[in-house]
Amino acid sequence: MRIGLIRHGITDWNALGKIQGQTDIPLNDEGREQAATLGERLRGESFTWDYVISSGLVRADETGSIIASILSIPMMEPDKRLLERSFGQVEGLTAEQREKKWGTDWNQLDLGQEKDEDIQVRGLAFLEDMWKKYPDRNILVISHGAFLAQLYIAMYNDMYTERIGNLSLTILEKEDENWKPLLYNCSRHLLEIQ
Repeated sequence: MRIGLIRHGITDWNALGKIQGQTDIPLNDEGREQAATLGERLRGESFTWDYVISSGLVRADETGSIIASILSIPMMEPDKRLLERSFGQVEGLTAEQREKKWGTDWNQLDLGQEKDEDIQVRGLAFLEDMWKKYPDRNILVISHGAFLAQLYIAMYNDMYTERIGNLSLTILEKEDENWKPLLYNCSRHLLEIQ
């Protein structure tokens, strides 16, 4: 089994540097173009995918729908375990606004953010369920930057620490009890639209 983990395409809030969290912001035109570009990349590769699943937030769902349409594969029902981290009071604010309101260590304060451990638990549970239900299938998963970062930390003990880019692709393959990373945070397909 392979799982392709994809961060959704860019939104207006991404472009402005606002934290989205679970606020339901749609893709912008650039994000839609990014999703189509990744879909074309995947269609041109020899490896095939069976399903797409998203968090259900519109930016992830729209990214997944574009890719699924290009690959002619079905979208599964959204899974809330793939939702972005809830950022509480900081959702909708830029870095400048957050620092002005709470200081440079705002992320150390309890402002209603979901805890790292809680994100990791739901992410690992999702992967385990996919393995149990679809061991002979390959699934593209459309999720979110903070969620994916915490999932990778949980799986690989801080081995991967770079920022997760919009429309980046990570591919994991189940090998015995472990998920082996075949590709990490790759966005070479986006070079074609710059």
